[in-house]
Amino acid sequence: MAQGNALGALGNIRSTPELWQKITFTFLILLVYRVGSHVTAPGVDVNAMIAFFQQNQGGGLLGLYDLFVGGNLSRSTIFALGIMPYISASIFMQIGAAVIPTLDKMQKDEEGRKKITQWTRYFTVALAAVQAYGYALFTAGVTGAVVTPGTSFTLQMVLFLTTGALFVMWLGEQITERGLGNGASLLIFFSIVERFIPSIGSAFGFVSTGAVSLLSLLAMTAVMIGVVAGVVGITLAARRIAIQIPQRTMAKGRQREAAKNFIPLRLNSAGVMPIIFAQSLIVVPGAIAQFSGNQALANVADYLAPGTWLYFVLSAVLIVFFTYFYTAIIFNPADVAENLKKQGGFIPGIKPGAKTADHIQDIVTRITLPGAIFLTFIALLPIWLADLFAVPFQFGGTSLLIVVGVALDTMAQVQQHLLLRKYDGFMKKGRVRFRGRNAGVGGF
Repeated sequence: MAQGNALGALGNIRSTPELWQKITFTFLILLVYRVGSHVTAPGVDVNAMIAFFQQNQGGGLLGLYDLFVGGNLSRSTIFALGIMPYISASIFMQIGAAVIPTLDKMQKDEEGRKKITQWTRYFTVALAAVQAYGYALFTAGVTGAVVTPGTSFTLQMVLFLTTGALFVMWLGEQITERGLGNGASLLIFFSIVERFIPSIGSAFGFVSTGAVSLLSLLAMTAVMIGVVAGVVGITLAARRIAIQIPQRTMAKGRQREAAKNFIPLRLNSAGVMPIIFAQSLIVVPGAIAQFSGNQALANVADYLAPGTWLYFVLSAVLIVFFTYFYTAIIFNPADVAENLKKQGGFIPGIKPGAKTADHIQDIVTRITLPGAIFLTFIALLPIWLADLFAVPFQFGGTSLLIVVGVALDTMAQVQQHLLLRKYDGFMKKGRVRFRGRNAGVGGF
């Protein structure tokens, strides 16, 4: 029965011209991105770079960056920087709007949002150029990675990588405007998913070599299914606050019975950003020590190595802190209360205005804690499982949260297109429509 519903939904997609065109366009853009991921930057020995990443940067800051760009950084392609300069610029502008009243006011106006978008693009160019310059110096320092190092090579890398980053930004914007889903999020989603398949093959390879027993493989599979189910549940979980909005008749303008509705407050409003912030801070000492040769920082990096008790404690504290921090940035209860008041709506038993904002803030504060604990568990799960099964385990943490979140957002958009055409979508209940409220940059 479920298979028939899925096939019927696919048939509905094919028979909806506008939706089919959006999906086709999105896949074509992703194909262009995939082709560009195989074009190596001139003057770089790819084998030397891949070997260096495997030996030194698997879990470091560059390793985390390489995850988001689909391995383009370790392969030194023209898309080595990927969509990350644009994502970083967007996050900076979002944080800036939370602390700069002028930017916050501009975000509420159509013309202001256009200006912020343009400034974000300019900021992306600057960030991409700086990151390209740093990556050029880093590449030149890897033994055997650069054929002819020097000023000419550095300028050449800055030109190619900056241009590549801007082209990827343009691809993402094209998906957002003419395709299906959020372009930046889908590019990261595609980069992560394409690395999952080799990981699955490696797991079966461990079984064939005897490094992992079949029973352990089955146990890992069960854990993966459980983790995915948990991530989906937490991603969709929302505390619904009942509200009432008076309705007016068209004839005499008299009020009739208030319409009952809900404000959905997501359990995990911060998305994956707290994990990214926490991991980025923890690996900073090791990254600086490697580039500077500072022994003191190298010792600190050893204490903070994944698997140590200090790493677990610091990761948990930072993730909880950044969950509250980022939630406070992207969600403003005062704005929600003000918009509700303008519509004449109210929360039963709560006075409109400041009292409503305080009530919503109290609820957000309470539900954020379990969301933060869940994020901590997901972030540390791969390390625990790797120690338990004595094999590398990369299914979980940042990558899984992004994949699930983007997949749910994209399915929700497909659902909306189908419902507009009076078709049944993939999910009868349509629960994923709450997904994306107050989401982070790029749908995270």
